[in-house]
Amino acid sequence: MKSYDAGSTVTITPSSKLETFGDIETLLTGTQQKIGFIGLGKLGLPCAEVMAKKHDVTGYDIVKANTDRVIQKDTIAECVADREIVFVAVPTPHDMAYDGKAPTAHLMPKDFDYTIVKNVLKEANEFMDDSQLLVLISTVLPGTTRREFINLVTNPRFVYNPYLIAMGTVAWDMVNPDMVMIGTEDGEKTKDANELCNFYHTIMENNPTYHIGTWDECECIKVFYNTFISMKIGLVNMIQDVAEKQGNINVDVVTKALASSKQRLMSPAYMKAGMGDGGACHPRDNIALRYMAENLDLGYDLFDSIMNAREIQAENLAMVLVEQSDESGLPILLNGIAYKPGVEYTAGSYSLLVGHYCKEMGNEVIEIDPCVAEANGVMTDIAGKGLTYEAVVLLSHPELYVDLTSKSIVVDPWREYKNPDHTVIHYGNTRQNTVYN
Repeated sequence: MKSYDAGSTVTITPSSKLETFGDIETLLTGTQQKIGFIGLGKLGLPCAEVMAKKHDVTGYDIVKANTDRVIQKDTIAECVADREIVFVAVPTPHDMAYDGKAPTAHLMPKDFDYTIVKNVLKEANEFMDDSQLLVLISTVLPGTTRREFINLVTNPRFVYNPYLIAMGTVAWDMVNPDMVMIGTEDGEKTKDANELCNFYHTIMENNPTYHIGTWDECECIKVFYNTFISMKIGLVNMIQDVAEKQGNINVDVVTKALASSKQRLMSPAYMKAGMGDGGACHPRDNIALRYMAENLDLGYDLFDSIMNAREIQAENLAMVLVEQSDESGLPILLNGIAYKPGVEYTAGSYSLLVGHYCKEMGNEVIEIDPCVAEANGVMTDIAGKGLTYEAVVLLSHPELYVDLTSKSIVVDPWREYKNPDHTVIHYGNTRQNTVYN
């Protein structure tokens, strides 16, 4: 059995499935499992029926469903009795004013309503024991399971496992997902996670990756997956608005060109959080597009939101550096001030933006970058080579340009640097093992 380090989401690729899950043929031809399914609504019923093609499935809902595949029970107690795995797929609704068919931007932001989930978990817990696995698939905000639900589940084992399904294509989506998310308390690949992976392996039609993380990480994956789609739609429809306002533009020509860009846009590129966008083009393009949005009277300005977010994100990182500096009494050192490693250009440097906020908060900032120094004919201080510092270091570039004393603190927004000689903070990893020394 493979072991995985805490602190990162596990991805099980198709090539590793035989090793991870055992003999596939045995799994596919093995005995039926006893499955319970609570919530037989528009989303839950198709999922339960897919499971029922190969397994013994009992179901429950307050409204009887129209199905001849799932054995419906009159109570939750009857539904969960003798079941190995019990899935909960009940709604986490907003009130009707928030469904999007009428304007919502003026309404007060609201979390989902978790009342139904809580009531179902309480009742299921009452009639289950630790020989059974309770699996919640309902959509919730990050932190909800840990804060609201887990204290209600004291008898069975528990996993959070949201689905990527959509109305109209639920049954197909269920067995052909982009990925399968399995949330455990600490993000480890537990026996329960493995049991669920084995179960899904008997019903999947494609070869999805299996991402195992904490409850909170899987909650994040689900809701940001959905909003990523909303963001893409909002962006391409903005191009449509520009075409209508500007003239001489066919939106399809523009979007097809963008969709064909497989190296950076339609790819895993830029999907690792770290330092913010920089360079001589990207920030200034957004600033110019703010002018366009106003000039064309689009009525909204996503570019302003993008630039505002960039600046607040830089200030957030600066506050971590300042806090560490104040506590340790050490100066702040920017390890890399060019907008990306290996170049001499500082235009649009996110590192310098972070440094700006540090200085604004009254802290000393040391700037180190050998490429920038060489381009400007400076061979001391900013070049950094051969110098030793005792500082709070922002590792904006992955290569460390200076030597550090043991008292130094490295803040790494890329979460890759480890060194036992000094303290390293992996910015963006708030699991218990965030600080390495």
